[in-house]
Amino acid sequence: MPGTKKLVIVESPAKAKTIAQYLGDGYEVLASVGHIRDLIEPKNLPPELKKGSLGKFSVDVENGFEPYYAVSDQKKKTVSELKRALKDADELYLATDEDREGEAIAWHLLQELKPKVPVKRMVFHEITKDAIQRARETPRDLDTALVDAQETRRILDRLYGYEISPVLWRKVGPGLSAGRVQSAATRLVVDRERERLAFTAASYWDLSALLATSDSARFDAKLARIDGVRVATGRDFDDHGQLKSAGSGKPDAVALDEQAANALSEALRDPAVSVTVTSVESKPYTRRPAAPFSTSTLQQEAARKLRFSARQTMSVAQGLYENGYITYMRTDSLNLSQQAVSAARSQASSLYGAETVPEKPRAYASKSKNAQEAHEAIRPAGDTFRTPAQLEDVLRGNDWKLYDLIWKRTIASQMADAKGSTASVSIAAGPLADGRQVEFAASGTVITFRGFLQAYEEGQDEERNASAEPTEAKLPPLAQGQTLTVAEIEAKGHETSAPPRYTEASLVKKLEELGIGRPSTYAAIISTIVDRGYVTPRGQALVPNWIAFSVVRLLEEYFGELVEYDFTAEMENDLDRIAGGDENRVEWLTGFYFGREGHDGLRTVIDNLGEIDAREINSIRLTDDITLRIGKYGPYLEVADATAAEGATPRRVNIPQDLAPDELTATKAQELIDAPVVVDRVIGVNPENGKNVVAKDGRFGPYVTEVDPEPEVADEEPVVVDAATGEVGDAPKAKKKPAKKSAAPKQRTASIFKSMDLATIDLETALRLLSLPRVVGQDPESGEDITAQNGKFGPYLKKGTDSRSLTEEDQIFDVDLAGALELFAQPKYGGRRASSALKEFEADPESGKPIRIKDGRFGAYVTDGVTNATIPRGETVEEIDFDRAVQLLADKRAKGPAKPKAKAAPKKKAAAKKPAAKKAAVKKPAAKKAAPKKPAA
Repeated sequence: MPGTKKLVIVESPAKAKTIAQYLGDGYEVLASVGHIRDLIEPKNLPPELKKGSLGKFSVDVENGFEPYYAVSDQKKKTVSELKRALKDADELYLATDEDREGEAIAWHLLQELKPKVPVKRMVFHEITKDAIQRARETPRDLDTALVDAQETRRILDRLYGYEISPVLWRKVGPGLSAGRVQSAATRLVVDRERERLAFTAASYWDLSALLATSDSARFDAKLARIDGVRVATGRDFDDHGQLKSAGSGKPDAVALDEQAANALSEALRDPAVSVTVTSVESKPYTRRPAAPFSTSTLQQEAARKLRFSARQTMSVAQGLYENGYITYMRTDSLNLSQQAVSAARSQASSLYGAETVPEKPRAYASKSKNAQEAHEAIRPAGDTFRTPAQLEDVLRGNDWKLYDLIWKRTIASQMADAKGSTASVSIAAGPLADGRQVEFAASGTVITFRGFLQAYEEGQDEERNASAEPTEAKLPPLAQGQTLTVAEIEAKGHETSAPPRYTEASLVKKLEELGIGRPSTYAAIISTIVDRGYVTPRGQALVPNWIAFSVVRLLEEYFGELVEYDFTAEMENDLDRIAGGDENRVEWLTGFYFGREGHDGLRTVIDNLGEIDAREINSIRLTDDITLRIGKYGPYLEVADATAAEGATPRRVNIPQDLAPDELTATKAQELIDAPVVVDRVIGVNPENGKNVVAKDGRFGPYVTEVDPEPEVADEEPVVVDAATGEVGDAPKAKKKPAKKSAAPKQRTASIFKSMDLATIDLETALRLLSLPRVVGQDPESGEDITAQNGKFGPYLKKGTDSRSLTEEDQIFDVDLAGALELFAQPKYGGRRASSALKEFEADPESGKPIRIKDGRFGAYVTDGVTNATIPRGETVEEIDFDRAVQLLADKRAKGPAKPKAKAAPKKKAAAKKPAAKKAAVKKPAAKKAAPKKPAA
């Protein structure tokens, strides 16, 4: 039967739904839901292929680095549906994204679907009716160079991870991983913490004066020079707390201490000291607008202004793109199309006035060399932009906030410069009583034409020991020779600050500056180093964990070139050259893995690692006597004791979990060592059994327990008098019968609540804890006891095999029978009372059921009672709003249910042959170069 429709395949269901509206009848739009195939896990290879490099990597490095792909179990249903739809189609349109990943998805679809109808590659950078119709009318062939670049990157990451990660498992700890880009990013964060560890703060003082004119106008001024020598500020000190030297080797600034600053302040209060304006200089002030957003600048600005994580920004942007509100959100380009420039200029003119738009459109040059993927900056979709006000009833929460940011940035990028003037004034004071002459400086910026600032102002990252963009500050009219008076003067002390930790925004900025990673990878890079436990977000800052120091140290010492920033960036450029058709995939991979002139290959490095001292790699010497060890269960201090016997175990001191690496100075380490050791504390005696109740701090936290009291020992041995001789002797010792072996009763123990303090817990509270579980009452229907108790995952109620979680530990003692019955009367999942949810929202638009955020066994998650979606690491419950919750649930539904882990087959069946159909499921596809290429219609 001939086909009756055209099949269009995109990546996501949301994108499919939007595109279908613009294509109309005769088109069926389906989603592949991302990649349908990937490199198979080596353990899942057919038995006959589990040998050599193919068995190790699922990549045959000896034969052209040929990859072995397979359709994942989760995607088999999707592939079947696509094949079914293709049977009734007379044309196939591959409408995946126009970047490496999108091109690779399209190629994999061709390889798996093996279409017998004409195939067209349809690309667009925005999902609007006009853009979709243009893309349909101007298709192109599949770009195999882009596919090569994606495949090279995938194979490169497989080789890198599978060769280096096992070294980390053996020498640092299980479950760790190395990655071409993630390792470089981790090193950046660790290097910054090392700088903070080595940093020595310097203190300095300055003077702030409030000066007044004869007509009582006042303005602020800062002390600038003493006898012509500049007064030091924060930027004049190096990281060792020393003044930087000038070309002569001598500091070109003088640092004031507290005593000198106060003496100078007192001297300047003398009315006899003359204060005179020595110079007034005015310069024009111009500030240009920022370029429209690329992926990295969008992530940076969303972090600064909206407090979004990189992953959150990309998730929201993905939804805006797929629903037709913005252009494609993965791009290095700063270019705007002619239609977009016209739309931005027209809208700026109508909203802010014709004078805010320059005569000629602005053009911005991209620094990226990745021309293959750079098409247009991120901007509102369409030839006429919708204002945020027009979308208030359509977009909500984070979607609206991000669209508003993108719209403002786009409009401002085509507006006129802000104009004004900056006045700089020098004021001489003196001579002082000791003959010294001092000089103050003041400045003020007045913006006379705001231009683009009416629409948008770019945010700033924290700058160390430096001021940000000048703020508006107006000085009174001043003239050279004018006399002033000192109204107020104050000496102020300051301390230089260590280099600031990276935030997500500044780390993305640094990665982009170094050329590491690409727009589509920044969010994934940060998520990976957080998920792997190398980095922990603390507020906006990214704090490395001690395990990251061990990993980075091992990589630096044994895989030095692979974590060099320049080398990693050059690999990205090589991938760009492959994408542009200027580099051969196989030749490049051969050089990387087996080596090339001037560079050892990864295989050579692995084969010549030599012996790695795991103890040394996981140790950091803090002082001669104190060493930091990174152990299996976390970091600890090891203290050398010269008086200890040879072979004795060194003393170990735990490090508080919330202590950041840069806070563990030698002084702090000694403080931890000198702190009183927490010993078992006897709280009192249980009057019911006479046992001592003891508070202890164990491996899994503080707890209370009962122990038998020490037996009393008599002061003297009993004596007897021999009746016949009158001699005094010891009483004969009776022979003891061997005691019958009996199981000793297990000591009662109970963890203390989070709200309790081990040092102050009293006997009454301890006995209440030891009495748990508490019987709340009996179920009137079944007669079963309902107990309240504390478990591994928190407080809960139990009735037979049924249970319900309690929201607070104190409820274990407080909940009554009525409250317990009320909880059991509600469904176990999805219908609990409001207090069991961390947050509640209105109904999900797809399921129609209320959305809640709950605290589960593996952390906080979003649920509508049907679908559960874990909140990603790096995002907090407070950050999740209704729109983000809906997005998380939609993403989880799109992935489908997780496949249950298969039970291990009995050994006697291990040799059973797989059915032919199973082999076909992982059949090696045809070589990529043989992929069907269809001419454009």
